[in-house]
Amino acid sequence: MTTQLGKMAYYTAQGEPWDEAPLKEALVFLHGLGGGSSAYEWSKVYPAFAADYQILAPDLVGWGRSDHPVRNYRAEDYIASIIEFLEQTCQAPTTVIASALTAAFTIRAAVERPDLFKSLIVTTAAGLAEFGKDYRKSGFAQFAQSVNAPPLNHLLYGAGVANSFGIRSFLEQRQFADAARISPEIVEAYLQSAQQDNAEYAALSFVRGDLCFDLSQYITDLTVPTALLWGKGSEFTHPSVGRRLAEMNPQAIRYVYYLDDVGFTPQLEQPAVTIGLIRKLLPLLA
Repeated sequence: MTTQLGKMAYYTAQGEPWDEAPLKEALVFLHGLGGGSSAYEWSKVYPAFAADYQILAPDLVGWGRSDHPVRNYRAEDYIASIIEFLEQTCQAPTTVIASALTAAFTIRAAVERPDLFKSLIVTTAAGLAEFGKDYRKSGFAQFAQSVNAPPLNHLLYGAGVANSFGIRSFLEQRQFADAARISPEIVEAYLQSAQQDNAEYAALSFVRGDLCFDLSQYITDLTVPTALLWGKGSEFTHPSVGRRLAEMNPQAIRYVYYLDDVGFTPQLEQPAVTIGLIRKLLPLLA
């Protein structure tokens, strides 16, 4: 499908027996951002819901098999894209399941257009600039900002991200609580996304902190029923961030779960646990 930012590829169930089933309620899965991110991030979870829901799992623009326009990306780009995707693919208010920084974008989209959302289930939802701890001030982000020129960007991305060692290091250091759970398949899926033409533009916008914002400035305006899942081993954002955000709006954020022995992406690290929690939450939020 086409958005103002570019063409967006998405995964859904087609062919027999899916085409013969009556029209079902949609369930949208949105991946987080980082080196090589894509809809693969939810691929161990969304098949479990295909019998009961119309599954939609897009690659956000700049990632996976979607377009990779040459530009500096901003949070507003993705918020607008999420709204456009729901407008074009969903016929009724929809439950959206989103991860990490994209979960924070989704919360802002739900604040802007609550009519599009039935409920939210979000994992490690933070804009990476909450409560005085701003990723943009970190040494890594400041280094990336200092070398923000096309030839250096390409070199930095190729050497640090778009190779098997860089992908595995990112997953080990930033996403997983237990590195033994990182399979060769996971590394290969992230690597394929990271090596798409012009993939460095979205990835380096993330690394520089161009996509970051303070979610606490928006969370009190959220009205859509929401559940928050947070891995206790999250490297980017401590579970205390989730607790403070939930305390700011208990009317909307109705359920909060902190997951033991899980990092930034419970959907990859503990997919069966994640499936069980989503199954529990869907009727509660409804």
